[in-house]
Amino acid sequence: MSRLPHLSSRLQGFGTTIFAEMTALAIKTGALNLGQGFPDSDGPTEVSEAAIEAIRSGVNQYPPGPGMPDLRLAIAEHQQRFYDLTVDPDTEVLVTAGATEALAAALLALCETGDEVIVFDPTYDSYKAGISLAGAVMRGVVLQPPTADEVAAGSSAWTFDPDELRRAFNPKTRLILLNTPHNPTGKVFTTEELALVAELCVEHDVIAVTDEVYEHLVFDGAHQLLATFDGMADRTVTVSSGGKTFSFTGWKIGWAMGPAPLIAAIRTAKQFLTFVNGAPFQPAIAVGLRLGDDYYDGFRNELLAKRDLLCNELADIGFATFSPEGTYFATVDVRSMGHEDGIEFCLSLPETAGVVAVPSAVFYADQRDGLPFVRFCFAKNDQMLTDATARLREAFA
Repeated sequence: MSRLPHLSSRLQGFGTTIFAEMTALAIKTGALNLGQGFPDSDGPTEVSEAAIEAIRSGVNQYPPGPGMPDLRLAIAEHQQRFYDLTVDPDTEVLVTAGATEALAAALLALCETGDEVIVFDPTYDSYKAGISLAGAVMRGVVLQPPTADEVAAGSSAWTFDPDELRRAFNPKTRLILLNTPHNPTGKVFTTEELALVAELCVEHDVIAVTDEVYEHLVFDGAHQLLATFDGMADRTVTVSSGGKTFSFTGWKIGWAMGPAPLIAAIRTAKQFLTFVNGAPFQPAIAVGLRLGDDYYDGFRNELLAKRDLLCNELADIGFATFSPEGTYFATVDVRSMGHEDGIEFCLSLPETAGVVAVPSAVFYADQRDGLPFVRFCFAKNDQMLTDATARLREAFA
């Protein structure tokens, strides 16, 4: 028997994800699950029917390595349609097993051991693991929540210190990983903030990888591509997916877009991860990307109503609530309810209120920075949101 630990040093400290833990707790206790970020209803029937038709038509074997040509074309059309950005579907688009694989492949392909990767802290949990697997080092720039006065004035924007971001860039910086709209805070980065990121990337010759899976769930402000800022077209990899936009998260169809040399490098890493994936789902997501504006507007408006339903109820119960500018997550500060530790709060919530949430502390490099914060998902049916908030109201009355 080897004396070494079975888990490699690069994955030491990474156990079961918080989402799996909290979902298991929901199942065990029968609690309503507002923790893990998945919708509880399927997406548009045009998309699901296209997948069924593809399966029946025999689209069940390995698709091309870069992804099916029609899906890559639909992705390029989407970028032109929504952002006036021209993308070559043959050389500048890569289909992946969800956005998570696109991000992991980008980190593995583009980082050398010891390189630094700048992130905005808190971060989605796969970022830290992907950076570690690449042998790189994560350098965080902390997002600060709005003050009580700002919330009272109607602002829930999380902000960062521009000087802290400037200090994060150094000769070891290889890449900045930017998530907008941002999970878990719901922040949508502003034009001024993105311009600063672009300026620093150009100044320090740094690559940007942007995670934009919630691009069609912006409620306040507007979604902008970092790739469209001055000097960024040749140094930005844009990542997105169909899971969040079309509510088929289990299909795991994502993509990376960017200059051909960067996409070629990422494809080299990707081919040794999943190789290819989701053959019958690829033409279905192409159908989704070509849906009319009525779908995209309706999708956003539906989630906006759910955001307002949950946030208004949470605030009325007494939670200090940060209404998100995008995504489908709302954050509360549990100190407003007499609690100091969001982890303990979430572990006890299924028993005390019959509701599951996720402690935001798990998304922070230093958990103490996020200890008072808890994340709720509102991508659920209205009845479930109403029942969950009724349970919370009774528990905290």
